[in-house]
Amino acid sequence: MPKILIVEDEPEIREMIRFALEPKGFVLSEADNAQDARKLLADQCYDLILMDWMLPGRSGLDLTKELKQVSPASTPIILLTAKADEVDKVTGLNSGADDYITKPFSTREMIARINAVLRRSGGSADQQALAFHGLTLDPVKHLVLTNETPLHLSPAEYNLLFFFMSHPERVYSRSQILDHVWGNDVYVDERTVDVHIRRLRKLLTPSNHHRFIQTVRGVGYRFTPQLASDNSEIP
Repeated sequence: MPKILIVEDEPEIREMIRFALEPKGFVLSEADNAQDARKLLADQCYDLILMDWMLPGRSGLDLTKELKQVSPASTPIILLTAKADEVDKVTGLNSGADDYITKPFSTREMIARINAVLRRSGGSADQQALAFHGLTLDPVKHLVLTNETPLHLSPAEYNLLFFFMSHPERVYSRSQILDHVWGNDVYVDERTVDVHIRRLRKLLTPSNHHRFIQTVRGVGYRFTPQLASDNSEIP
């Protein structure tokens, strides 16, 4: 069963989350500050972290930034916060958080978002590694290898590559990619797709796997797991 770390300083909210998640089979650990959360993370691995933004002492936002800087493709994080302004949501997502839930929230919404993030991040233990010509993505270990060399990706880059490798030879528009990778409840400009694909291609260039991601003019993108010709369209 998925293991979730709850980092929240308000006992009532931790209790509400626990009562909602335990019956669903989630294995839970709890911390009420960033320091204790860091100790728990050093001792064991989690499938997801529910992180309150405003923690006593060091903020949850700062801890999120640290965790994602050390390992961008690490455990997915959902931020919990009373900050509802768009600029705050953008700040939270740019910190590396995989999703953002505004307080007060319903437990049904929380569970739906947790399940969505786990699906996107490959949090299900029964998922098999994806491999094409030296490019390997292991959703259980959250690991990407190019010719057996680890490749460090941001959360968005990892989710984008996971989506492409899960759907080879299919053409997707930018809006479809946004819905599948970022979620249809998060506002992100379609140009964001182009930016992240350029970054992903750049990271894959040393191993020549960048050519797997092909532009379909006037439509969108396609993942073709073969050594495409050097004249593949790359914006």
